Amino acid sequence: MGIEFGMEQVWVLPAIPAALFIVLALLNPLLPRRGDFLAALGMATVVGLVFLVLVDYTSVFNGGHFEPDGTNVFSFDWVNIGQGFFIIEFSTFVDGITMVMLPVVTIVATMVIVYSVGYMHGEQRYGWYFAVLCLFVSAMLTLVVSGNLIQLYLAWEGVGLASYLLIGFYWERQSAAEAAKKAFITTRIGDVGLLIGIILLWRATGTFDIQEIIAIAKAGQIDETYLTVSMIFLFMGAAGKSAQFPLHVWLPDAMEGPTPVSALIHAATMVVAGVYLVARFSPVYAEVLIARDVILYVGLITAVMAASMGLVTSDIKRVLAYSTVSQLGFMFVALGSGAVGAAMFHLLTHAFFKALLFLGSGSVIHATHRQEVESLGGLRRKMPFTAAVFSVGSLALAGIPIFAGFWSKDEILHATLKDAPVAVYVTLAGTAMLTAVYTTRLVLLTFFGAPRDQHAFDHAHESPIIMNAPLALLAVLATVSGFLAFDQVGQALGLPGGIGANVFLEHAHHFTEPDYAFAGTATLMSLVGIGIGWAYWHGDSRRAVAARQWAPDLHALLVNRYYMDGLYQGIINRVILGAGSLIAWFDKKVVNETGVDGGAQAVSYLGYRLKFLQTGRIPNYAFGMALGVLALALVAIGNS
Repeated sequence: MGIEFGMEQVWVLPAIPAALFIVLALLNPLLPRRGDFLAALGMATVVGLVFLVLVDYTSVFNGGHFEPDGTNVFSFDWVNIGQGFFIIEFSTFVDGITMVMLPVVTIVATMVIVYSVGYMHGEQRYGWYFAVLCLFVSAMLTLVVSGNLIQLYLAWEGVGLASYLLIGFYWERQSAAEAAKKAFITTRIGDVGLLIGIILLWRATGTFDIQEIIAIAKAGQIDETYLTVSMIFLFMGAAGKSAQFPLHVWLPDAMEGPTPVSALIHAATMVVAGVYLVARFSPVYAEVLIARDVILYVGLITAVMAASMGLVTSDIKRVLAYSTVSQLGFMFVALGSGAVGAAMFHLLTHAFFKALLFLGSGSVIHATHRQEVESLGGLRRKMPFTAAVFSVGSLALAGIPIFAGFWSKDEILHATLKDAPVAVYVTLAGTAMLTAVYTTRLVLLTFFGAPRDQHAFDHAHESPIIMNAPLALLAVLATVSGFLAFDQVGQALGLPGGIGANVFLEHAHHFTEPDYAFAGTATLMSLVGIGIGWAYWHGDSRRAVAARQWAPDLHALLVNRYYMDGLYQGIINRVILGAGSLIAWFDKKVVNETGVDGGAQAVSYLGYRLKFLQTGRIPNYAFGMALGVLALALVAIGNS
């Protein structure tokens, strides 16, 4: 191949941050700057290696077809029981889906680590923070390159553990501890479904190898009903990690973690693990359309609900969190429509512009120590650079040409119009317009108008260069990454074409020029959304206040998150804790006191009573012996 590092060595990518985690967790008090420079240099090295893998990936195309001849696979037996009866391999696999994920995870992680050097300066547990970031990146990269389901599941749980530690980084704050537990428990519900799905697929195929499972399923060797149930269970895991209805409730509360954590985990990497999982098994979902319809409608419900909640949320990070949930819904709608390329394309562009928005919000919080947008305002005059890059991310999110979000959102809407019911397209297009509304609201309340908190405004200032440099690079990526849709751009990078020619289900999608009529309609809807947002929230937000007073019940419904949290808390209080109390009573009274302690007490009582037979008097013992002889004689006579 002409290079020493390529697809076969992709296992090195997660190994580097894993080693960094061990070093930083154990030795950070002894290292200069608590080892933050090691995390940054290590991740920069991983980014460089990813581009070497990309070079190797582009070298094995023949006539536009990916023909790696086995060089994209690396494996060895990890567990082998019963001479091949039960085998678990350590394996890696690289294809177009992998090559979308690797740059996203590594580039965003590197930007977050560099940004964190400035943002987290002076924090307690500073070294531990960078150690856990490396743990998360290692787990996420392992998940992305895994070639079998057991290895993927272990990495999946590792991502959950690292997320728990980072969300609860400020564990001394009760809200952060509660948010970490909520995220951990909610995603575990989905993870149980994922584990059941893995077991069902192994039972049907006898293997954990993902590509073998896909081949067996496509060959029709698994009963359709059995396969449908298995894939729905698999989607449960995806719904938990990617915060889809009804398991979406954890992600907004996860904003209790440090803001760079929100950018890494809850915008660009962990929350797209579910999208990656469904995309990886998209050939199987194409065989079970019921399961694919479940993905479609769950994604649609999630997109609409989250976008509507973003309209009334005051916390700047929570607005972005609801936006993330909604955009993940867009990706699942694309997957449910069979457009895996569109879903992965939106995953890539969303990672860059949403990481930019989260880090931009971090600069606002760092400068003002305020998170409520209704207490901000006018910051463009004190923070012009932050306002500019935040606006770039907002335009990408709203779907305005030429920014990245426009191209990927347009691809999803186009796929939905082509392969889904018209009602789905209309609803999703309306949600895209709603996205532009709440995005405009966020920008206006934060950066425009008169300052609402003069103290916060007076103390506002631009962030240092160590924080602004990642913002600048992400702003560039949020602008240009959308052009990866074009075949000309992909071919210039050595690929067979744009992203549709690298990630597809059945036939490559070659994109050379946009459908101007369709793109113009989508752009018009986004502009209408921006106009609505401007009309309601510019100046003193008089129209928004009037609308709130006009529909107080609707406003209360959205503010209370459709009462989903209250519903879950009621189930926990009345059902789960009630059942727990009953089980605890049974365990105490029946198992412990009657079963375990009862047996011990019976033996103790019997021993207490028998001790009175030991009188020390010979006539009593002789009488006992006589009774024994008489009993034996009666037994002998009875048996004769």
